[in-house]
Amino acid sequence: MLFNSTEFLFLFLPLALLLFYGTARWSTQAALGSLTLASLFFYAWWDWHFLPVLFVSMMFNFLFGKLLQRETAYRGYLLAAAVTVNLSALFLYKYLDFAIASLNASLGTSLPTQSLALPLGISFFTFTQLAYLVDVYYRKANESRVVDYVLFVTYFPHLIAGPILHHAQMMPQFRSPAIYAPRADAIACGLTFLTIGLIKKVLIADYLAGYATPVFDASSSEASPSFAEAWVGTLAYTLQLYFDFSGYCDMAIGISRLFNIDLPLNFASPYKADSISEFWRRWHMTLSQFLRDYLYIPLGGNRFGRARRYVNLFLTMLLGGLWHGANWTFVIWGALHGAYLIVNHGFSALRERLGLPPLPRPLAMGITLVAVVLAWVPFRADSLATTLNMWQAMLGFYGMDPAQISDIPVAKATRAVAVGLLVVILAPNSQTLVTSLQIRLRDITATYPVRAGWLLPGLLVGALFSITVMSLGRVSEFLYFQF
Repeated sequence: MLFNSTEFLFLFLPLALLLFYGTARWSTQAALGSLTLASLFFYAWWDWHFLPVLFVSMMFNFLFGKLLQRETAYRGYLLAAAVTVNLSALFLYKYLDFAIASLNASLGTSLPTQSLALPLGISFFTFTQLAYLVDVYYRKANESRVVDYVLFVTYFPHLIAGPILHHAQMMPQFRSPAIYAPRADAIACGLTFLTIGLIKKVLIADYLAGYATPVFDASSSEASPSFAEAWVGTLAYTLQLYFDFSGYCDMAIGISRLFNIDLPLNFASPYKADSISEFWRRWHMTLSQFLRDYLYIPLGGNRFGRARRYVNLFLTMLLGGLWHGANWTFVIWGALHGAYLIVNHGFSALRERLGLPPLPRPLAMGITLVAVVLAWVPFRADSLATTLNMWQAMLGFYGMDPAQISDIPVAKATRAVAVGLLVVILAPNSQTLVTSLQIRLRDITATYPVRAGWLLPGLLVGALFSITVMSLGRVSEFLYFQF
């Protein structure tokens, strides 16, 4: 069940809201129970065969969380065992065939692959629970009720593709009496975020996919794209991925606000970044924070000198790339960003030592964006051969104007990409738009009655929502579902 589907928008979501607020009139625990059941149903809708995997994972981690709450000399061993089991399960489902294929290719063996179906969202619910176990170990979290823990893990707005949540962010909200009655401001905020997310996904990301997919598909068949095709296709994917994933996160935030729950922001205009470091403070922010807190810092962070810091940065990004998928292309993507961060920090240190001023922001933004775009090629490509083919085309190795290999109209695609770049660089992001709307509403309602104050913005959001719903004829999955 997709957020951008009619069955979700007009059946599941309204029924989940009615059950939550309806049962809350009698019991807050019943309301949390109804939300838990709705979340499990949402997950089972995709494929109920994956429910046992999710259930076993939750029960295992809940049990180890209980054990870690005790005072014992073996807490460190318990945490190590729990982390090992979680990562082993992730390896089994996501990386085993990749490891076997790599061994076969390097050693000339013919070990059979297992072809296990990948449970939806396994990376997200595994990382969420790993963060919980580490927080319990450091006395930052604890959970005694299994139903509450199940809700924390399965809460449906974030379950499939994030953001990655922390126990301390969510459980105080679920236990707050303030969430169990509908509020007009929360509903208005939620519907606005939901509408913005729908626009990003349905009207922008899926449109741009029509220019990105043909180029990468043709390039994977070893045909050589033209210089213009390669750049247009890659830029189209750069924008598609942003609007697709940030659209999902906006929708998740909006849906959660309808339940009076705040999810953490996951994007803050990443293509406005003027360095790779800033890019990672703006892109997939919850994953960046997870990698920093649970990988980079435990590896030593910047505490053991510059060389060790660079090694830790590179390893963190390498593993962050591998987290996205079992393919050498993701390893290359992670390695590139690790190298970028090393160059970024090295250049900053050199500039400060020489007393040089920072690069002009427009130039720094342009360099950063080009580096990010080049790295998106292996992230999107299905193989290293496709990656090299696209990079060679983008660098003009095939000449500037060979025969066109895809059926995209390059001039039209160029205009669409140019408009998209202007939007992501110049336009305000979702949270800025919603905040501006809320401030505007406060100004209006200071003069007019509340109902009148909501009328114009409500009509605008309603009109945009209706336009988007009328465009749901071809429903497509979100790109991050594959990770």
